[in-house]
Amino acid sequence: MKIAVLDWYTVNISGDIPTTQLEELGDVKIISLTKPEDTANNIADADIVLCNKVLITKEVMDACPNLKYVGLFATGFNNVDTGYAAKKGIVVCNAGQYSTNAVAQQTFAYILDRFSRIRDYDNAVKNGEWERSPAFSYFPVPTAELAGKTLSIVGYGSIGRRVAEIGSAFGMNIVISTRTQPENCPYEVTDLYTAAEKADVLTFHCPLTDKTAGIINGELISHMKPTAMLINTSRGGVVNEADLAEALNSGKIAAAYLDVLEKEPMSPNTPLKGAKNCTITPHTAWAPLETRQRLVDIVCDNIKAWQSGSPRNKVN
Repeated sequence: MKIAVLDWYTVNISGDIPTTQLEELGDVKIISLTKPEDTANNIADADIVLCNKVLITKEVMDACPNLKYVGLFATGFNNVDTGYAAKKGIVVCNAGQYSTNAVAQQTFAYILDRFSRIRDYDNAVKNGEWERSPAFSYFPVPTAELAGKTLSIVGYGSIGRRVAEIGSAFGMNIVISTRTQPENCPYEVTDLYTAAEKADVLTFHCPLTDKTAGIINGELISHMKPTAMLINTSRGGVVNEADLAEALNSGKIAAAYLDVLEKEPMSPNTPLKGAKNCTITPHTAWAPLETRQRLVDIVCDNIKAWQSGSPRNKVN
């Protein structure tokens, strides 16, 4: 069985994951990155295509008659025309829940960065400010405890639940906003605007859909406290970047921490690039080695399940 991997570089930038697992599944062609105009040629007569962000469109599927299976190195699958794939009998499977711990960890790295101000005080020490202090302790930059603060979480999938658990362990008050009422949820569940109003930290862990596109906008931000911080590790498209930049620059909220942007790699023209108190990481929350290895494991297991006639993590 022929397998085409279209953008292995996105999963293996550091070169720390071997291709052995993939090679055990068939005749594998590894392609570092694929331009849109090269997609069909790179798939060629493959039975299986594996990708992360490459668009698998109707035109691509029509040009690749041997294609039977699309496996995603990702949880999101909006880069694949799943409806048309179903019509053609092409199975599409994603890799859910591989990054739960890593994304939750990065979410709290952001929160702790903001509340404990480690970077600010490290710079102060390196700049000699502590050496010049008249007192034994030096803390001109305000810090705060997480205990007693309200953590509002938008989205209550595996990542949202893990973030809630960690926040609760810190003694934070947890508020959940999600499109469906979760069963046996131990936390307060409310609507989006109420969650925003209560939040000291408002963090997003929801999928990008027609209903969530641009959901972080001027209207939502107007309900937030000026002291609140906003976090987005979900998808860049849930943010109206111009509205968020304006809110940061005018002090409507205190800070934003973002791991995803609407255009990736980051456009030099994004209004968030120079926005006040805006920390941006280059889509790294899923990047720990253990996380990416787990992702490859899931993708390979998905293929084996499909080959045995019992596909899992099927999205179409």
